[in-house]
Amino acid sequence: MTTSDALPDELLRTSARLSRWATRAADLGMPSAQARVLVLVDEIGPARVTALADADESSQPSMTTAVQRLEGLGLVARTPDPADARATLVTLTAAGVERIAGIRRSRGAALAPVVERAALDETRLRDAVAVLGELLEATRPASDPS
Repeated sequence: MTTSDALPDELLRTSARLSRWATRAADLGMPSAQARVLVLVDEIGPARVTALADADESSQPSMTTAVQRLEGLGLVARTPDPADARATLVTLTAAGVERIAGIRRSRGAALAPVVERAALDETRLRDAVAVLGELLEATRPASDPS
């Protein structure tokens, strides 16, 4: 099965726009850039600042600043890297885990009335989530367990 050349781009643009809208409409309780970094730490797990910057496609100095701000808020902590005593890993604190849960609830709450207004059948929504999950899974290398 082949897809239209425009379909993958359309999928990316549409999902990105929906995500940005939900972020703007939600009450995150913090700047969206900080929320993005906090969620990134949750998604990839304990990581060095350089790995976070690479995953975010941002510079290492920018990520260092973002991590310092989150650390100042008590949402992340730096812990020694067991693989390299000279390095540190950025990890979530209990407060960070709670904040992420709040961010996700807020984004979901912002989108819920839109879903209701669009009168989308729950089966179609579940199918859409499943398709997006399959696409995301296909982006992972075969050896990546996450």
